[in-house]
Amino acid sequence: MTSPSGQKVQRRLAAILAADIAGFSALMGQDEEGTLARIKKLRQKVIEPTVRDHQGRVVKTTGDGFLVEFSSPVEAVRCAVEVQAALASEAADGGAPALQLRIGINLGDIIIESDGDIYGDGVNVAARLEHLAEPGGLCVSGKVYDEVRDKLPYSFEDQGEQQVKNIARAVRIFRLSAVTNVTKMAPLPGAISGRPLTLPDQPSIAVLPFNNMSGDPQQEFFADGMAEDIITALSRLRWLLVISRNSTFVYKGKAIDVRQVARELGVRYILEGSVRASGSRIRITGQLIDAANGKHIWAERYDRLLEDVFAVQDEITGNVVAAIEPHLYAEEGYRAQNKPPESVNTWGLVVSALTLINKAQSKSNEEAQILLRRAITREPSYARAYAILSWAVWWETFCYWRPREEGFREMTDLAKRALAIDPSEPWAMMSYGFSLSTMGHHDRALEQMKGALEINPSWALGRTMYGVALLRAGSFAEAVNETGKAVRMSPLDTFAGIYVAFHGLTLLGDRRFSEALSFLRRSVVAFPEFPGHHNALISCCGHLGLVEEAQAHIQQRNQIGPPITVSRLRANLGAYAHCELFIEGLKKAGVPE
Repeated sequence: MTSPSGQKVQRRLAAILAADIAGFSALMGQDEEGTLARIKKLRQKVIEPTVRDHQGRVVKTTGDGFLVEFSSPVEAVRCAVEVQAALASEAADGGAPALQLRIGINLGDIIIESDGDIYGDGVNVAARLEHLAEPGGLCVSGKVYDEVRDKLPYSFEDQGEQQVKNIARAVRIFRLSAVTNVTKMAPLPGAISGRPLTLPDQPSIAVLPFNNMSGDPQQEFFADGMAEDIITALSRLRWLLVISRNSTFVYKGKAIDVRQVARELGVRYILEGSVRASGSRIRITGQLIDAANGKHIWAERYDRLLEDVFAVQDEITGNVVAAIEPHLYAEEGYRAQNKPPESVNTWGLVVSALTLINKAQSKSNEEAQILLRRAITREPSYARAYAILSWAVWWETFCYWRPREEGFREMTDLAKRALAIDPSEPWAMMSYGFSLSTMGHHDRALEQMKGALEINPSWALGRTMYGVALLRAGSFAEAVNETGKAVRMSPLDTFAGIYVAFHGLTLLGDRRFSEALSFLRRSVVAFPEFPGHHNALISCCGHLGLVEEAQAHIQQRNQIGPPITVSRLRANLGAYAHCELFIEGLKKAGVPE
């Protein structure tokens, strides 16, 4: 092939590694010269020698990134893991917050310029994969995965086909979690060596193969599929270290001691379960165990008709992950609160804060914000600390504990800071999306919040907040569907009746007043000190002609917040599609103008 100028275009197949530094803008804002010096050291002491060791070529460097070419995808992945391991080791040594790289690797056809620079879709896909990787992590394309899957001892998580910017066809993506997890991903290192693994700082879990209790070998595939799907879904929780299927399925069919398994795999929590089929019905059980003390944290049983095997697997997987996530947060928060304050790490500060926020009390929220600001001071590049602080500020504002405009402004600023550090932080995406929704920017809000659910589909809180944003945008039936899923997914409503309250609100917006009533009544019982729950219940009662009940709620409501008036609520809800319906119910209930 020749170029328009008549010169022959040089092409070749290559493995392309693209990397950038997570939170680069924030690091530069804190210490410009120091950050540049650290990046230079990283390039000279880590990147360049490691690339040479694996027969690669550094094509170019940018302010915060590197582009590297390899002839072998196996060497490209080995190089990436070694680089991430070196950075993880630096982080463990303490000192200044360690640099974190996000790395993407693709195998594709490239064009080589006379100056050595490279172009083409092979390069572009690698750059897109880099953006999808978590800090300290690695994403590879399906082409790379096919080449390395049987040659390297790493377990990749299949993220499915995804459409990426400016690439015509969807790309199959596989993720290797943060390199602090990589050593846990080789099969049974603790069991092989005979030495128990040290527990990581972050929460860690192993999902054991589900037992087939049916006596029917045909159901074996269903039991295995349940465990595999749950492993994949839990792996989307980026704060949680999840042991790969390759390691946990070694225990399939064996009599086990949960504590021994946990020691061999180096995890704190074990999830085990069983499947029993009888005719057209199937029963799935699951239980979450704290392996340190054998305590059962959560257990549930699901009975379903086995009409569509894959639909049942998907539903149960979502419900299991949504149910156990708040339990894990609560356990980790309790664990942190029982440590001496000076020994609590940044993660412990954040989960302790979340536990305090969930109490839905002004004093607890204030204490939570103190912990979160301490976490940010310790680790300024920790996106989740900013994101949870944004959520705390939203609660504070939502509950009328601080001025509305001031609170929403700070909530938005904090969410933006979190996204600047990590654009794929789901809590930040939810918080920023909800702030956009509050301001009436509905299309942008829905895009952000839907993105958070694509990262973590089993996140009940993110789903219910997405439902509220749909309500505000006028998609009433879809809003009911989303908040209804959240109620079903999370029987443990740790957010002060938020799930039932917002499901009732979306039903109200869809004019399903009789259905909404029971949910809104439950929300007031769950959080009687919150004026907002009363407001929705009063409007619903007005639409149903329950004026006497509405008047009783008006009296209770006015004892805990500024007196309810039609004009105040109209001003608060003016940018939302359900405003006039809500106001109509208040008027029918006898709320003064």
